[in-house]
Amino acid sequence: MSISNIMRTGVSGMLAQGNKLSTVADNIANSDTTGYKRAETEFSSMIPQQLTGEYVSGGVTTTVRRHVSEQGTLLNTTSITDLAVAGDGFFIVEDASGTKFLTRAGAFVPDKDGYLVNSAGFYLLGFDVSNNATPTITANGFAGLTRVRQSNQAMDATPSTSGNLRFNLDANAAAVSGDTPSANSASSSYSYKTSLVAYGNLGEEKLVDVYYAKTADNAWEVSVYDQEAAAPGGPFPYSSGPLTTASLNFDPASGQLDAASPKSLSFTVPGGQTLNLDISGSTQYAADFNILAVNVNGNAATGYKLFKIGTDGVMYGTFPNGEKHSTYQIPLATVRSPDNLKLLPGDIFTQTDTSGDILMGFADSDNFGSIVSGAKEQSTVDLATELTAMIEAQRGYTANSKAFMTGAELMDVAVNLKR
Repeated sequence: MSISNIMRTGVSGMLAQGNKLSTVADNIANSDTTGYKRAETEFSSMIPQQLTGEYVSGGVTTTVRRHVSEQGTLLNTTSITDLAVAGDGFFIVEDASGTKFLTRAGAFVPDKDGYLVNSAGFYLLGFDVSNNATPTITANGFAGLTRVRQSNQAMDATPSTSGNLRFNLDANAAAVSGDTPSANSASSSYSYKTSLVAYGNLGEEKLVDVYYAKTADNAWEVSVYDQEAAAPGGPFPYSSGPLTTASLNFDPASGQLDAASPKSLSFTVPGGQTLNLDISGSTQYAADFNILAVNVNGNAATGYKLFKIGTDGVMYGTFPNGEKHSTYQIPLATVRSPDNLKLLPGDIFTQTDTSGDILMGFADSDNFGSIVSGAKEQSTVDLATELTAMIEAQRGYTANSKAFMTGAELMDVAVNLKR
């Protein structure tokens, strides 16, 4: 028996229990930290080569394991930008210098410029889909990602290019006499009129007048004019001809547009793009003229504000005119072995040789979880478990110190034998 081995073994036991107490203290301190993953100290024995007839004590070594793959409880909040992942995956964030990291800490808030940052100051990254572009995922890289904005303070304008208009024309209406609206004469007459708002290239509002004139049984003429060209005290005659004219025919048996009738109106918005207006759902029933539905895309020159975030990570913005469309899509990332990721200050992770390469994808697809808006993932720390572990480590440390003290006393005896 080597007395020095006893002391060395006692020291290794104290160091190991000290490491355990350190992880317990860290866990308790972060029991309320959003997205925190608890740490655990795992013990491994050290067995030296044994000599015949003599036992050589070894010791213990420790490895700290971070339970990154463990799902925390989701806590609902009232903020749309509080995000949590239900299932596998991490948010991709970057620091001020542009270095990318992974995190589960999704308590994001807008900064002074509208960009979403979490409590540690890391920027949330996503794909810009405001132009209806389909983002291209780089499976093992971060190409194409940009900082996500809750609101766009820069001016943005979208010209009108499509829409739909459904109306009912009264089957009992009398046919117009004289010129129809398409003639654009002072004597032009019509059955009904509506106006629509469309947007030009610079986001300016453009009003167009739509005229409906019954020309015969089950036959109607629809003409569209630029309202700015209307005559003073008019409307007719306009200073320019119609933007488009169409002859509609209805099936008397069903009241629907017949097979040969146009199903859309196509015209160029003044100062804008070609607008295709779907009218396929329009009818001719024996009822009052009525606009059943109308919707034209595009928006005025203004910024958007966040409306909602879907479980697939798609963010939707809303404009002052009430139009809503997608702005960003938030991807998720993961690795083969999440528990082997390296933890850095701010509850962020980076890959290691043992974690595997980073794989990126979208929520609700493949093996990725869902993104939950208005929720935060709580710490995975259980205080009762940690307090129990603290007591165990304290007793283990005390017992190992006793072994060291005993070895030290025996060493004193051996030294005093010479005297």
